[in-house]
Amino acid sequence: MSTVRLISDEEAETIPAVREVFDDIRKTRKSDFVNNFWRGLANDPVRLKAIWQQLKEVMVAEGSLDPLTKEMLYIAVSTANGCSYCVHSHAAAARAKGMTDQQYGELLAVIGLAAQTNHLANAMQIPVDPEFDLGRQDR
Repeated sequence: MSTVRLISDEEAETIPAVREVFDDIRKTRKSDFVNNFWRGLANDPVRLKAIWQQLKEVMVAEGSLDPLTKEMLYIAVSTANGCSYCVHSHAAAARAKGMTDQQYGELLAVIGLAAQTNHLANAMQIPVDPEFDLGRQDR
C-alpha cells in the first residue's frame, strides 16, 4: 500500500504544474499512461518536475549508451537497491525496447554473480589493485 496519495488525472487537471508534467510524460512516451511513481511524486509538484527533467536527461536524451542498455542498468541498480517497483517498471520498459528472454536471463546471471562477488570482496576486504585504481595519477 502506498504511503502517499496517488494523484488522479482529475486532480492533476486542477494543479497546473502537475498537469504540465503529466502532459509531458504522455508526449515523451507517446502514451496516455502515467504510472503510479509519477502519480505519487505529484504530491510535491516541484520534486515531480525536477525528477522528470532528470529522467529525461539521463534516460531519454541521446547518449553513448543505447536506450535498452540504460534500462538494463536501471534494472540491475534497482535490484541492488531492493526496489521491486523499479525492477518491474524498467523490465517492462526494457522489454518494450526489445529485451529478449535470453538477454533478461543473462542480465539476471550478471546481477546474481556481481552480488555474490561484491559480498565476497567486501567480506574479505580485498584492496584495490593499483592497475584497477581509476584515480591513479599515471594513467
